[in-house]
Amino acid sequence: MSKFICKVTALLTIMFFSFVLQAPSARSQAHIELPVDMEGTFNKADYKIRVPENWNGTLLVYAHGYYGKFPDEPDAAPGGEAGENALLTMGYAVAGTSFRGTGWAVKEGIQNTLALTNFFRGQVGNPDRIILWGFSLGSVVAFKSIEKYPGIYDGAIAGCAVGAGAPMNWDGALAFSLAYDVALGWPISWGSVGDVRDDLDFKTDVYPILFSQVTNPANIGLFEFIRLVCGLPYDEFYDLPSYWLFKDMLYATEYRAELERRAKGPVTQNLDHVYSLDLADIAYLNSLGVDAIDLLFKMNARRNIEARLPSRKYMERYSDYSGKLKRPVITIHNKEDGLVLVANEGVYGETVFLAGKEEMLIQTYVDSVGHCTFEPAQILQVLNAMNFWLDTGIKPGPGWFPIALGFLPGFIPPLWPF
Repeated sequence: MSKFICKVTALLTIMFFSFVLQAPSARSQAHIELPVDMEGTFNKADYKIRVPENWNGTLLVYAHGYYGKFPDEPDAAPGGEAGENALLTMGYAVAGTSFRGTGWAVKEGIQNTLALTNFFRGQVGNPDRIILWGFSLGSVVAFKSIEKYPGIYDGAIAGCAVGAGAPMNWDGALAFSLAYDVALGWPISWGSVGDVRDDLDFKTDVYPILFSQVTNPANIGLFEFIRLVCGLPYDEFYDLPSYWLFKDMLYATEYRAELERRAKGPVTQNLDHVYSLDLADIAYLNSLGVDAIDLLFKMNARRNIEARLPSRKYMERYSDYSGKLKRPVITIHNKEDGLVLVANEGVYGETVFLAGKEEMLIQTYVDSVGHCTFEPAQILQVLNAMNFWLDTGIKPGPGWFPIALGFLPGFIPPLWPF
């Protein structure tokens, strides 16, 4: 859920694959002279608005990923300024906000994104179409907003999406913490597994211990247990200094502490969880000298961690979904994502199916490992598909997401691990 950074080395590819560009619209009523480059502060959040002279009438509103302790400058599109420039060349207007604060600012993200959209309409002009797209944490903003404000947004695109909702994903951080505890021991100075210390700092408190442990060859089997019981991919798990193992621990410690401060108490629980491994994983871990059965027993013996109810409700209120879609939604996910599991897509698909709205959802996957590491051509193809859907009312078929662009037609995500 870190701030989305898109590769921009293939920007010419974006231009080549732009099949469905709209012509400038006579219906769009701009209140000010175009082009527009606006930056400032509105509703206590920084914002950026950019509109080309040849505006095609579509506004793309961008919801960014997780900001840590220090806010970044607002981006108005995936890929930052390079992505913005490419989209402006195609005639799109783009807008984005930094949200009101850092950390798990989902409530603020929903509010600031809506406020920016209305600000655009009042100050710049009335778009013919508004597409909301959010990546990582921004996907939560997109999912909640498209359910809550179908009269504002015409469609939503969610990348590397938290489709299972915040409660299930943060409970995954608890599972990671508990697995680490039974394998290597959770330092008391970090707080408890279920309620981390409010001012816990990853860089100073956690990283030195974690680094010394993972660079000790004697611990490799124990870290493999943590990885496997949490359903995390092997590719890039151990890459130093910042990939899956370290990012997942960052979220399980410092970022969870921020959310607990925001929610005024612990938010994670495991009362209905079952921790398990398949026989092949157990045999593999045994070959590394790890008694996986014993570690699983210890984890399952501690399925008594409970959130503070008002804190849990706060998280659910802004970060869980009904699936009752009235507008089209397209998701895109890496086939292996060690931060926001691709299993999120299966949970979201089931949520929408149970709401009887599967005709409003398309889920796509790309053949790569990473978190939001999409090629520009893949992002543009999803945008083109959304435009076609909104233009014609016809749901785009699998042919819109070809293998030649790195998509994986027919891919089925794994089940949620807990």
